[in-house]
Order: sequence, then structure tokens, then C-alpha cells
Amino acid sequence: MSDDLEEMGPVDYLVVEFPGSRMTGEGLPLLVDLVDRGIVRIFDFLFVQKDKDGTVSVLELKDVGDEVDLTIFEGASSGLMGDDDIKEAGNAIQPGNSAALLVYENVWAAPLARALRRGGAQMVASGRIPVQALLASLEAIETSSSGAGSAIA
Repeated sequence: MSDDLEEMGPVDYLVVEFPGSRMTGEGLPLLVDLVDRGIVRIFDFLFVQKDKDGTVSVLELKDVGDEVDLTIFEGASSGLMGDDDIKEAGNAIQPGNSAALLVYENVWAAPLARALRRGGAQMVASGRIPVQALLASLEAIETSSSGAGSAIA
């Protein structure tokens, strides 16, 4: 098992909230494509729903919605995600909404990860910058730059 772990790429998770539990399925073909091309490998995929009273429940993929057929991901359960993870994801979403929880390996990064591990390197921190935060920062820089330019002129 430890040999298998040494061969893996980084493993990430996502919690994607759907306001009003409305899922269109628009991103689903893109996720399937990533899996088919060997870019990611899915370990766990499940949905939770948070009732108005704050109760969080796990939904069967076949019961997620009429617009989306998620049966392709049935059985994607490695056991990595436990009750505490589900509870934490439930805390992250608003009442009346649902969320997809996804644990996946970045297969594309496995060769780099293996090479780094062979050289004695180890991951000590990781993070993600939300697109909204990035856009806000870029907008602030642009506003600051245009304001500074006009003050000089």
C-alpha cells in the first residue's frame, strides 16, 4: 500500500454548493472528460443536503435531481470521507442548499510528485485561491493603478 501511495499525485477535495439545491449538470461532462483522459482519479463523490433547520443528510446519487444523471459515479467511495468530513461540508453550506463533495487525485501531477519525493522533498503547505478573491485583487490593483496614474498626470 505504501508503494502505491508513493506513486500517487496530490489528492484534493472540493465542496461545491448549489443554491436552492438547483443542479444543472453543466459541469458534469467536463468532470467525466477529466477522468476519461486520466487527468484526475475520483476517490469519493457524494452529495449532501442541508435542510432549513440545519440538518445535513447524504443523498443517493440517483436521487440528486431530475436534470442530472450521476449514476456514472455510483460506487465512487473509497472511505476517505468520513462523518466528520460530511459534517464539516454541511457547516460550509447554507440551509436549503446542497453540495457535491469530491475527493480526487491529480493524476497529471503524479510524475512531478514522484520525482520530488525521490529527491527528498515533501509537501509542507497547500492552498487554493478562490477565483472571486483573485478577481477582487486584480480589480483593486487596476483601480489603484488607474488612480495613481491620474494623480501623477
